[in-house]
Amino acid sequence: MKLEEIIGQLFILGFKGKSIDEDTPIAADIKTRNLGGVILFDRLLASRDNQNNIESPAQVKQLCKSLKNVSPSPLLIAIDQEGGMVKRLKRETGFPETESAGELGNHDDLTRTAIHAASTAVTLNKLGINFNLAPVVDLNIFPDNPVIGKIKRSFSADPECVTRHAAIWVTEHKKQNILTCLKHFPGHGSSQTDSHLGFTDISKSWQDTELIPFQKLIHRDQKNPIDSVMLGHLYHANLDTQYPTSLSKTVVEGLLRGQLGFQGVVITDDLQMKAITDKYGLEESVCLALAAGVDMIIVGNNLEYDPGFLERVIPKVLRAVKGKRISEDHIYAAWQRISHMKAQLRIES
Repeated sequence: MKLEEIIGQLFILGFKGKSIDEDTPIAADIKTRNLGGVILFDRLLASRDNQNNIESPAQVKQLCKSLKNVSPSPLLIAIDQEGGMVKRLKRETGFPETESAGELGNHDDLTRTAIHAASTAVTLNKLGINFNLAPVVDLNIFPDNPVIGKIKRSFSADPECVTRHAAIWVTEHKKQNILTCLKHFPGHGSSQTDSHLGFTDISKSWQDTELIPFQKLIHRDQKNPIDSVMLGHLYHANLDTQYPTSLSKTVVEGLLRGQLGFQGVVITDDLQMKAITDKYGLEESVCLALAAGVDMIIVGNNLEYDPGFLERVIPKVLRAVKGKRISEDHIYAAWQRISHMKAQLRIES
């Protein structure tokens, strides 16, 4: 496989519309640029459209089938389906209701959590979605956190409680052949601002205990390792004085891979978030993330719609590799980790 085709595998992109055909930009990205995955959204925030990829169960199932049919290699179809307020599949469009992590953690009933996690995973499996960007394993340290605590995305402030419930979530998804993702490393629960909207500094609020759920889940079951970990766009001066965690080699290679021993796929949160684009710009942040050791990059095409992004960014990454700014060995290693993760999916998914 050519290097530019391997680079295409390192991206998960959002797109516009409820269906695709040969002329749809995302179809060209999948067929000719070897795109590694897509992400589905119920709304298109860039145009304030209340409907985007999701209209009904039958429509989503057909969309997933069409996406996989145009892909020359296994395609990740990702979604944020946490439950509670953060879900793309809603009751209004015909999907089952599930409780938030906050509600489940308050009950602290593992059977209840298993029922809700299984319901979510079964729904995704029936639709053909194979990658849930969940569970959230952030600790609810600052309850008024606008993007975690306030909207009940955290199971608990107790790392042991978070670990218990997240483990059940991962297990129930694995039973249904759905990949999962722990987020948002190294911990978003103590932040007081929203990284969607701008710079988010956790230097003074972050606590070492925020690493505990990541560490315990990574080492919980070596026969069934964690599929992926998502990096938050968080600045922590004691971890890296220059870059936010999603662009930091110290955080990715030193803390997550080195200290915690994670060997799976490392994914960024959506790089279109203003915590990143306001300072670095989208294409530059891609190069910084890959140089830091990130394996896979999400560009949601939701906060801004940019259908020509992949065609434009692949040559930029190639130039950065040829200029030794990004290690070619890392590109191949990232591809191997992504390929290994995809290989966990049974063919029917």
